[in-house]
Order: sequence, then structure tokens, then C-alpha cells
Amino acid sequence: MPSARRVAVLGGVRIPFCRNNTAYHDVGNLGMSIKALGALVEKFGLHGETLGEVAMGAVLKHSSDWNIGREAALSSGLSPQTPGITMQRACGTSLDTVITVANKIALGQIEAGIGGGSDTTSDVPIAVNKRLRRRLLDANMARTFGQRLRAFKGFSFRELKPEFPGVGEPRTGKSMGEHCEMMAKEWKISREAQDQLAYESHTKAAQAYERGFYSDLVVPFRGVERDNILRPDTTLEKLATLKPAFDRTSGQGTLTAGNSTPLTDGASAALLASEEWAAAHGLEVQAYLVDAQVAAVDFVHGEGLLMAPCWAVAQLLKRNNLTLQDFDFYEIHEAFAAQVLCTLKAWEDPEFCRNKLGLEAPLGSIDRARLNVVGSSLALGHPFAATGARIVATAAKLLKEKGSGRALISICTAGGMGVAAILER
Repeated sequence: MPSARRVAVLGGVRIPFCRNNTAYHDVGNLGMSIKALGALVEKFGLHGETLGEVAMGAVLKHSSDWNIGREAALSSGLSPQTPGITMQRACGTSLDTVITVANKIALGQIEAGIGGGSDTTSDVPIAVNKRLRRRLLDANMARTFGQRLRAFKGFSFRELKPEFPGVGEPRTGKSMGEHCEMMAKEWKISREAQDQLAYESHTKAAQAYERGFYSDLVVPFRGVERDNILRPDTTLEKLATLKPAFDRTSGQGTLTAGNSTPLTDGASAALLASEEWAAAHGLEVQAYLVDAQVAAVDFVHGEGLLMAPCWAVAQLLKRNNLTLQDFDFYEIHEAFAAQVLCTLKAWEDPEFCRNKLGLEAPLGSIDRARLNVVGSSLALGHPFAATGARIVATAAKLLKEKGSGRALISICTAGGMGVAAILER
């Protein structure tokens, strides 16, 4: 087996992220994926190019979207000889697709590939009732008219009620927001601190748009030029007026629609390659994907559902002989402001780091001025499977602008998992 090669991040692109049931309500995952991939092909002049892999993902998808990665690749302008695969790890999906492509490049299996993802909560899969589904399947297998009739014996009109995707964790019945509300209470994260983080996210994202940071990262689609969740005029006073969104009865709820990400539609993609391939195609290396780590926690028996990035980052730092302070940029996905603040507080806590992470000393604090410096999910939105590739492209461009340095990526996911990665230039 060949030794690992350096994996170059050449850049990325995405469509504007939009609140669900607005601009992209009728597009669907495949349509958004095709637009994002096509824009990436256009940006890097890849028309007719055969890449080693296109790895895409989606969390909420129809059964007819059987392989979005391949179908989107076929409509993107790439050579039809480019293979495609579809993956899923909830909110970490497109960071995982990037990691998958990077690992193949590192091992010399491919020279270049694309990782990305899309998600829509406007066009969710709606299933028929389980009992009705069984009847339809039995009727389809029937050989005679009588057998088909018997399949519907005892039919009730209640069976026509459709089944929508659940928003709760199957093992607890609680939504991510409800779980994060529990985390906020456990770590004593105040409403004011959450609103402050949300305000900063909107402010920094608006400033980044104004200075042109997103001009080559976001391509117009459906008449939208920038994320329609972004509120440049938001204030702490406006955020303070919002009512709790998940704990509405105890009087102690702190998570609101303002300090939590809204349901979002969108797609993103990032191009990775070997240094040799990049040089041969005249493309600049923005950064290198150095390493990545996935971790999981037992949220059913007491750990916070969205705390797994604490473990992923700790393991990643140890393997690379780095400290938490050895970074110029921290891109921590803002699923909820409380999740980010719980993570930061846990890294500073000696008891947590000793008893949970097995460390002799706490990881410590970070320079908050380096955190999500061009805004993040609270301001830009969070199409589940598109967030990872958005963050990779953002971190790579930040490192390119600086000319050197290191970036840490951390993403929490449903199911009690976390994904972390290191980029450097």
C-alpha cells in the first residue's frame, strides 16, 4: 500500500442557503446538488473532466433519490465516466464526504474528487401508513383478483393518514433542540450568552458579505444572491424578545428561534486533489486537509446528545500532537448557540476533561476572536448535509487569505456523533 499523500483543498462553492418553504420549495435535493456541482465545475474549468469520485449526501431524501452523487455528477458537466456515491451522517454528512474523498486521494486510489451535500426540509419524503403499505405490497404480490381484494379486507380510512419524517431521536423521542436545552441547563449556559453568539454570527456574516468574502463561494440561484436567513439588522434587543422554542412550560427555557438554526434548504460542494493533479491543472492549493476524527457518545444514558465533538477534537489533537490553542481559525458548527457554548465550556472544565476525555489537564479556552470569523450556521442556515462542505470551503479560503496557519473544524450531529477535522496551509 502506498504511503499517504498530502490532500489539497482547492476550494468550494454553494448556492445561497434559504429558509425552508421559500425560494427552493420545489427544487429538491437532486436539483440543488446539480446546481452546486455544476457551479463548481464552472468555477474550476472541469467540463468533461473525469474525476476519481463525487461523494454527495442528503439526510432527508426520497427513495427515488437512490444515488444523488452519481445522478448529480451526470448532470454537472463532468465526464460521465466520473463515479458517484451518496452518504449520510446527519449534520456531519458533507464533512464525511470530503473526508472520504480525501482518504482516497491520500492513499493514491484517485487523484481528485468532490465532496458535498444537499438537504431540503421543504420537499420531505412522506410515507404511507405502515398498515396500508403492507396491504399495497400484498396486493402487488397477489396472483388473482380475489387475493388482491383480500389484501384490503378490514381497510380503514385512518390508514390513509400519511407519515412525515420524525424530528425526534428514535431512542429518546426528544428533538435535537430539546436535547440541547437539557445541555444548556446542565452546563448553565445563559440565554444572554446564546443571544450574544447569535448576534455575533449575523454581524460577522453580514460584514463578510460586504467585504466580498463570499463572492466566489456563493453562486446565485432562483433569484437569490445571499442566504435569506441572514439578518444584518438584528440586535440583541430583538433577539431578547423571542420566546423559548423547545422548553415552553418550565419558565427556564433558553433556546429560541433566534439562537437556534432554522430549517434550511441548500447544497454545497468542495474540490480536493493531489498536489500533482492541482499543478497539472493550474489550480492553486488553498489549504491541506491534514486529518479528521469521528466520535460518538451514549446520549441515551446521560451524555449530552451534541457533545460528541468534545471527544472527536480531543482525539484528533492527541494524534497530531497539537493543543487546542494551536489554531488560527475555529469553525464550530452553530447548530444551536448553546451547543457551541457547552462545547467551549466543557473543554475548559478540568473534571470533564479528566473523567470524560481521559486527559490530565483541560484542553483550555480558545481565542473567541478566531471563532467563526465570517459567521456560521446561525446566520447562514443549516441544510443538514450541506454544512460540512460549506465549512471546509470557508476554512480553506480563510487560510488562503491569511497565507498560512491552521483551522479546526468541529460539527455535532444527530445520533450523538461528532466530526472534526484539521486544515492547514
